Amino acid sequence: MSMPTSKTTIALVIPARWGSTRFPGKCLHPIAGKPLVQHVWERSLQAKGISYVLIATDDDRIAKAALNFGADVVMTSPDHPSGTDRIAEVAGRLKEATHFINVQGDEPMIDPLLISSLAKTLKCNPKIGMITAATPFTDPKEADDPNCVKVVLRPDGDALYFSRSRIPCHRDAQDKKTRIAPLLHLGIYGYRKDILRKLVRFTPSPLEQCEKLEQLRALEHGIPIRVVLTSHRGVGVDTPGDAIRVEKLLRS
Repeated sequence: MSMPTSKTTIALVIPARWGSTRFPGKCLHPIAGKPLVQHVWERSLQAKGISYVLIATDDDRIAKAALNFGADVVMTSPDHPSGTDRIAEVAGRLKEATHFINVQGDEPMIDPLLISSLAKTLKCNPKIGMITAATPFTDPKEADDPNCVKVVLRPDGDALYFSRSRIPCHRDAQDKKTRIAPLLHLGIYGYRKDILRKLVRFTPSPLEQCEKLEQLRALEHGIPIRVVLTSHRGVGVDTPGDAIRVEKLLRS
């Protein structure tokens, strides 16, 4: 492992948009007395190794609310097709940052220790251009759920492939020696600035379009993705029902 470089400066960016097919305005939905995105911001502030925590949005309502609870806000273009593109715009303005971590605005229970782990790995391994996280499945049935993204790894800890399907396929189901447990991919990413800029210049790739998984664009273009293993299992908010479940967890 390489030693940390003093020039490494990591910015954590929380992309937050108003539009959501299943839950419009969810970033400002109140959970335990605070807007959803405020929970994400507060947990992100607890992470170590982060120089800046920013909320990137194209919506005045989100910007106003974020400023009211004390966040630093960057207004970005409304035309970005993904959170990665929104972060790339921020990267173009924040000249002093060398790396960026993308924490989704609908993850109110994101673990600060996981963020710290990604930041430390980036600082100690300057050759890593992109990083994410995965955790073992706790329910075997989830491995067949296309909404739960699976990842398999190379021996060096980099991602070999991501899929919505169960991977790998165990052809000889009775042979326990060859069984490999799939890992659940968590939607947190880190990027070296030059890799982030390169990634958003590529057009959507065939596998990305097939699986509807943006990270496959990086693999198809030869960009390795380091995977940090964690026991953390995030609880995202995609529907009003998810918000109720998260509120109960936070209050308990």
